[in-house]
Amino acid sequence: MQTQLNSVVQALVDELVASGSEVGLQVAAYVNGEQVVDVWAGVADEATGRAVDGDTLFTSWSTTKGFVATCIHILAEQGKVAYDAPVSKYWPEFAANGKENVTVLDALTHKAGIPQMPDNVTTEMMTNWEAMCMAIANSTPLWAPGTRSGYHAWTFGWILGEIVRRADGRPIERFVQEELCRPLGIDSFYMGIPAAVAERVATLRQDQSHLDDMQLATALQRRVMPHHVTTAEVVNKPEVRAAVIPGGGGIMNARAIARHYAMLAGFGELDGVRLVSPSRVDMIRTLQTDDLDMVFDSPSRMGMGYGLGGASEEGGDHAMGLKGTEFGHGGNGGSLGFADPELGLAFGLTKTLMKVEPDPDQATAYQVTEAIRQHLTSVS
Repeated sequence: MQTQLNSVVQALVDELVASGSEVGLQVAAYVNGEQVVDVWAGVADEATGRAVDGDTLFTSWSTTKGFVATCIHILAEQGKVAYDAPVSKYWPEFAANGKENVTVLDALTHKAGIPQMPDNVTTEMMTNWEAMCMAIANSTPLWAPGTRSGYHAWTFGWILGEIVRRADGRPIERFVQEELCRPLGIDSFYMGIPAAVAERVATLRQDQSHLDDMQLATALQRRVMPHHVTTAEVVNKPEVRAAVIPGGGGIMNARAIARHYAMLAGFGELDGVRLVSPSRVDMIRTLQTDDLDMVFDSPSRMGMGYGLGGASEEGGDHAMGLKGTEFGHGGNGGSLGFADPELGLAFGLTKTLMKVEPDPDQATAYQVTEAIRQHLTSVS
């Protein structure tokens, strides 16, 4: 581990917590397959004062989506899934109500046309896999599938998760462990938290900026991310933590995120373990769409299941970098994971305080990643 870089990042996260900007967070990073950052600061539970440590687990919302996408690409590598095949090839019921031509690629790029949650969704329903998949299969697209992009905040996970289950036979929570986590030695990523490690999970809190932002949501955004199920209070519930909700309910630490992306930053290989080919890594991080996102009414740069780096005004996640070839996924409130193969960098950040930062340069993820990039540039 690069001691100097680790110290730089530790000082920064300590400062963020001390200033009150953050409550509890972890950061991990790899460069060229070597872990170079492993730091944490703050508290995991404000009620008890329990401190964050390296093993603390965080519900990291849509950061989970990056792992889901990688599962699909592993299945494609194994010849079990084709990107241009209709979802209904694997899940026949999904064809109902005008969705017969939705492809796996459409689902990966948020073009399936069904970002909306079921109108009758409840917390209890979200924890029931069969109920959610049945409701999604019966959904009617809000626009012609394949023609427009709109962020499938929750439904992304059930659509792709059910493709995994139908194409492979294993539920996604088992597939991700057996085909992604165990081969890479990742021991702190879960879709559905086991009781044995539940005490390690941090308690999330929404900052006032985040609560205020929710109140400004459009009617479509409220259908896609219903307020009564898209809150810290909901995902902090034991029954939700224990459920498999791959669109935004994954529980993980920064080490797990960074190690996942270290494999992708290594063009599909880490420590002699190859999960996908170099050509597939290049394919999945290639720009698929930078259209105006129908849900957020702003451009969104998307690869195959991952967001892409680039200028924020052009729809990129500039915390990942500005080249535009970086790829990964952030989570509601500020968590982030990504790979930058050109720099050899893989990054993971988890946190307890969900907030909205109007200036993207002030976001914690950007501050930390920029400090890492500056250090790497200065020593290169």
